Amino acid sequence: MRRVLVVLALSSAASMPALANKELATKNACMACHAVDKKILGPAYLDVAKKYEGKKDALKTVMANIKAGGSGKWGSIPMPSQAALSEADTKTLATWILAGAK
Repeated sequence: MRRVLVVLALSSAASMPALANKELATKNACMACHAVDKKILGPAYLDVAKKYEGKKDALKTVMANIKAGGSGKWGSIPMPSQAALSEADTKTLATWILAGAK
């Protein structure tokens, strides 16, 4: 019984960062335009992860895109800047997105 509880606790803890990051994305209105696996107004986070996969400056680039916003990379609809987002939250979101929002 004790082993089962330990396994359940560990698996629950492993999924908490992903839930926390989705909550962070929701709290900052990212999920209004993005979804993990499908395009809404902005690209799916899985598509963003694929686009930057293997690029050494991916984290820096995605962080800059979140902070500055912009248009033209994924279509004509502009993404608003998230200039008020802290550096730590920006990094958390960018890391989560590049990991496929898992």
